[in-house]
Formats: sequence, C-alpha cells, structure tokens
Amino acid sequence: MDLHVVRYVVTDRVATVTLDRPERLNAWTGRMHTEYRWCLAQAEADPAVRVVVVTGAGRGFCAGADFRALEKNVAAGGYDDGVREELATPGYGVRREFDHAFAFHYGMATPVIAAVNGPAAGVGLVLACYCDLRFAAAGAKLTTSAPRLGLPAEFGLSWVLPRLVGLGHATDLLLSSRVVLAEEAAAMGLVNRVVPPAELLPATYEYARALAHDVSAASLRETKRQIYGDLHGDVGTAVERSVALTDEMMGGADYAEGVRAWTERRNPDFPDPT
Repeated sequence: MDLHVVRYVVTDRVATVTLDRPERLNAWTGRMHTEYRWCLAQAEADPAVRVVVVTGAGRGFCAGADFRALEKNVAAGGYDDGVREELATPGYGVRREFDHAFAFHYGMATPVIAAVNGPAAGVGLVLACYCDLRFAAAGAKLTTSAPRLGLPAEFGLSWVLPRLVGLGHATDLLLSSRVVLAEEAAAMGLVNRVVPPAELLPATYEYARALAHDVSAASLRETKRQIYGDLHGDVGTAVERSVALTDEMMGGADYAEGVRAWTERRNPDFPDPT
C-alpha cells in the first residue's frame, strides 16, 4: 500500500506506526483508518516484530475526526466513515466480538503501546484506549468529545472506559466530555505513565524493547489473549485455562530458554516465533 497519512518503520523488533497529518493534528480520516489497519496487519504478520508503538507526528496524537468530514456528515444527514478501500483485518478470527473497528486490537497477538504525544480527542482517544498500554507526555489533553458534538459514546467506548478507569470516572468522562490532562488521566488509571514530552518516545521505546527482547513472543501472545478473553468469563474458567496453558507451554522451547537464562543469571534469548 502507498502510505500517505501514516508512517511505518520497524527497528529492533519494534514497529512504529505514526499518524502523519501534523498540519491537522493528525485528524482521523477514512484514508488514515485504511492505512493504520494495513500497518498493524504488517506488524502482526511479521515474526520480527514483537511490539507496536503508535504515536502522532508533530504536536498532536490524534485530534479526532477531521472536521471537514464531520461537516459532510451533517450535509448528508448520516455517517460516512470515508473508507473507500477494502480494510485489512489484523486481530480478526480470534473471537467474534473482536471482529469490529478498533476492537480488533484485542485479537492481535502483538502488544500495542500508544505514545500520546499531544491532544487525543474523540476517535483519537478511542484509538489510545484500545491500545494495550498508554504512555503520555506531561500536559497532553484527552477528551471524549462526542457529547459536545451531540453524539453518543463512540466505537464501544462505553464498554472500554469503565474497564480501564471504573464506572465513576468513565461516566464523568463520557457524559461531560471535559478535557483531562495526562496527569489526571494517570491518576484515574487511563494512562500508565506520564513523562516529560522530550522523554516520551525514549521511555516508550525502552519499555517496548524490554518486552521485545526479555519476554518470549509466545508469552506475550498468550498472556494478551488471556487478558481480553478472560474479561468475558468467570474466574474459575480463567484458572482452568491458565493451568492447561501453563502445562502446554512448559513443553516449549521458550520455557526451557527462560529457565536456563534464569539459572545462568543472563537475559533470555528467545527464538523468533514460527
């Protein structure tokens, strides 16, 4: 695919997906949606990629839907996502409920980290919330936006936010669409870590490389599937599945290497997934 509004680079087992419309604070369009999903599909299919980092070019992460597109929706009297090409389907086929816009992140085996470098509003906040982890620059502004536009919670955010920050905080953010800074978002649990803006990408990459090199790809894949799969079940079933999976993975090469590295007091050298 010819990439026009998203950049994709792989370095040292980490894929970086950069939303690249800085003159519009990386406002979301159908073209960006198409390119973003294509990039994630590339990362998911590449055994050399262990972690994905998503960030924005310039001073914003993603300011939400492009207002020019919103104005067209007003004129049309309905929603047009702007997508004109067939979309890639990373994460599809794992669970039926993950086979939807943005929810597909939960079906991906590869962890996705959002590096929120600036404003994340509307669909930009949605994107960050569906990532597995969120690192943010100090002072970055986050908002749901939708209520101020006369719209409901977008793309399942009414399901996602209560699971990230609890019902009280989620209700506050969804009903008011007030702006919260990264520091308050971290206190809620919406953001995992807040760092000075100049340190955001170095800190994110340090964490991503630790996952990419010190944790087995099989462990990342299965643990991520446990996290999102077990949201839909009960604790007893989660215990049973984890016991069975532990027994299965103890017969694998990654476990043997992990034990050797532990006893030899060195970093593990896990093989690439096949």
